[in-house]
Amino acid sequence: MAGKRVAFAGLFALMLSGALWVTRSEAQEGTVKKVADGVWFREGERLHQGHCNNVIIEMDEYLIVVDANFPSGANAVIRDLKSISSKPVKYVFDTHHHGDHAYGNPVWTKLGATTLAYIGVSEEIGRYEPQRWREASKLRKDVAALGLDAPEGPQQTFSESPFVLEDGSRRVEFHFFGWAHTRGDGFVYLPKEKILCTGDAITNGPFNYTGDGNIGNWPKVVQGAKKLDVEVVLPGHGGLGGPELLDGEERFMTELYAAVKKAVDGGRQLDGLVAYGPDGEPVSTTIVLSDAVKNWVGDRLGVQVRDAYEEITQGKPHGEILGGR
Repeated sequence: MAGKRVAFAGLFALMLSGALWVTRSEAQEGTVKKVADGVWFREGERLHQGHCNNVIIEMDEYLIVVDANFPSGANAVIRDLKSISSKPVKYVFDTHHHGDHAYGNPVWTKLGATTLAYIGVSEEIGRYEPQRWREASKLRKDVAALGLDAPEGPQQTFSESPFVLEDGSRRVEFHFFGWAHTRGDGFVYLPKEKILCTGDAITNGPFNYTGDGNIGNWPKVVQGAKKLDVEVVLPGHGGLGGPELLDGEERFMTELYAAVKKAVDGGRQLDGLVAYGPDGEPVSTTIVLSDAVKNWVGDRLGVQVRDAYEEITQGKPHGEILGGR
């Protein structure tokens, strides 16, 4: 048990440093794309700085930013906003509690913005922090520079889904479909433009972190999102896409869970499914998924198999095991 906790510390350190996932040739980090009138997608500097993607939504008199990012990511977005609009940022929506999506909250509130999230985000911050914040402060200068003992949670939360912001120019819906990547996964939907912002419940590439997840329920969350009329998907990591990202994410999680469940039912032990590195983390797996989900399969598949195995054999979401590892 102690060894697993040490392994978690190493894995989470990689997450905080921004070096967790493999690169993709199609990545366009630090670029801002206009995807509709008054809607922009900024692909974060994930590889070297750990930044998530951001979405900027223009209303009549103000802007909404999807995800607070890390502090350095927040400052990068703020710099880019100068060439997008002179309107103030009124709301910043945290899709979930992870540092690359919420640790920049103090940067935004200092500018006068209100941070907003589904209630589960506040609950997750209370559950996992300030330990993770302290780890981040050791690894990231931008977090340490804030001089805070714990992260700043969202100032405003909602529990009824959808929560709606609307003015003469646009309707913006904030949805919660259940526990997938985290207990608080929030989606932002623009019904007129048919645009869906997904946070890390949907990614475009091998970026699925399952440590805090509910792998068995993940496909159901995607199915909830698919009930919306969607033409453009703006994920938390990876490039923008269309409904095929929803289909691919759902199939990846379904295949992952089913393959591990079949192995468990066949009496396979975890040591026969994954091989471990010197740090005690899985580095490879005998589980093979179909070519249909190869976009979501990367170097961390062994970790995802381990997490699914633990979820299945212990009969509870992985996010409840060892504090989400």
